[in-house]
Amino acid sequence: MDTLHITHLKKCFGSKEVLCDLNLSVPRHSIFGFVGKNGAGKTTTMKAILGLLKPDSGTIFVEGEKVLYGQTPTNHHIGYLPDVPSFYSYMTPVEYLKLCGQVCGMTNHQIAVRSQELLSLVGLQQETHRIKGFSRGMKQRLGIAQALLHQPKLLIADEPTSALDPAGRREILDILTNASVYTTVVFSTHILSDVEQVCTHAAILNEGKIVMENSIEQIKTLHRRKEFSLKLSSPVHAQEILRKFPNAEKTDAIHLLFKEETTPMSAVLQYLAEKRIPLEKIERRTPSLESLFMEVTQA
Repeated sequence: MDTLHITHLKKCFGSKEVLCDLNLSVPRHSIFGFVGKNGAGKTTTMKAILGLLKPDSGTIFVEGEKVLYGQTPTNHHIGYLPDVPSFYSYMTPVEYLKLCGQVCGMTNHQIAVRSQELLSLVGLQQETHRIKGFSRGMKQRLGIAQALLHQPKLLIADEPTSALDPAGRREILDILTNASVYTTVVFSTHILSDVEQVCTHAAILNEGKIVMENSIEQIKTLHRRKEFSLKLSSPVHAQEILRKFPNAEKTDAIHLLFKEETTPMSAVLQYLAEKRIPLEKIERRTPSLESLFMEVTQA
């Protein structure tokens, strides 16, 4: 069973249709990248999952339970990190997590044990200072700890790395990866490199519609172009091959790119063997998620 399952979700604000018959399935213990431009409908979808926004039509199930607007028992399965988390700045991390645990109905013993585990997970176990002195990255890490406190089946993070520097982004991505051992992670983003680094699955949202969804591996396999590249040992060898195969594209002095519909790989390899031309590297071209994103979101 999928942790999250959405069928035919629609939402309009006035005459603008923000979500257009959206369908989405998120496997258990996956790290699911929800990708889209600003305004594509990512946050609207998340608010609907949390029961904070009433869809015009469609159904949402979390752990097999139907999400109902204004009645949110399904939220005991969900941990949520908004794009800009807010805290009581006069508290320490331990004090804040204790408050959150009490709101969730946890015992003091459960709160103490769980807080220690989570602060260690997010790298804040040594922090005894008040939250008001925390950096943006430290607040994001504390927000993840808060979202995981009640051991949810689904962690939803809205653009968790968008305002962080490269080191801070890497820290958050590592935390989300580690958290996926215990829960299913869904995070929205428009940073495609983050998705390629850590996600097992992804969906691309464009103008309220899912235009691509699958495991990262399957997305790249299904959209693989019939291209391959060669790295030669010298520019002289590259020029020799170009004379034999003029349809090849020279990307730099020693790299050549071939399209298999005009130049079969077998023909190139045969020529290299016959002429005893040394080869440094040959590889099939795999499309990047960024290139696919640009293809499917072009107006």
